[in-house]
Amino acid sequence: MFRDIRDELMSTLVYLLGNADDAQDAAQEAFLKCWRTRASVPDIQNLRAWVFRVAMNTARDTQRSAWNRRVKPMIAEEIMLSTRDLAPGLALEDQETLARLRVALAELRPEEQEVFLLRQNGELTYEQIAEIRATPVGTIKTQMRAALQKLRRALNPEPPP
Repeated sequence: MFRDIRDELMSTLVYLLGNADDAQDAAQEAFLKCWRTRASVPDIQNLRAWVFRVAMNTARDTQRSAWNRRVKPMIAEEIMLSTRDLAPGLALEDQETLARLRVALAELRPEEQEVFLLRQNGELTYEQIAEIRATPVGTIKTQMRAALQKLRRALNPEPPP
C-alpha cells in the first residue's frame, strides 16, 4: 500500500512539513507505526485512508515537537511532485501554473490546505477526511469549498476592465 500511494503521500507531507527531509522522516515513522499494527489491517475498511490518517497524525506530531518548531524555508521544487513529461513550451507553462498554485496554496488557512491536499493528493472522500481530522463532514465540505474558491480566484484572476 505504501508503495502504491508513495507519491501522493510524500507530496502531501512535503507541503505540510515544508521540506522533503521532514516529510521522508514522517513517512518512515508512519510506515513503522502501520507495520507495528499490521495485525489490525484485516479490520480496516479503507487501508488508503488509514495510512493517510497515520501519516497526517505523524506530520502533526512532527510539527508540534520542540525540535521542529523552528522556521524552515520551503523549497519550491519540493512542495509538489510532478511526474509528467511535457514539451518544453508546455513544461514552462505548467511550471508557471504550478508556481501560482503553490503561492495560492500557501495563502490558504492551514485547515483548508490540509483538506485540499487530502482530497486531491490523497484521493480521500469527505467522510474519510472528516474521520482523519475528527471534524464533522459538513465542516470539511465548507473548508474544501472555501479552498477551491480561493484557488480559483488566484489561478483565474478576473481581467482588468
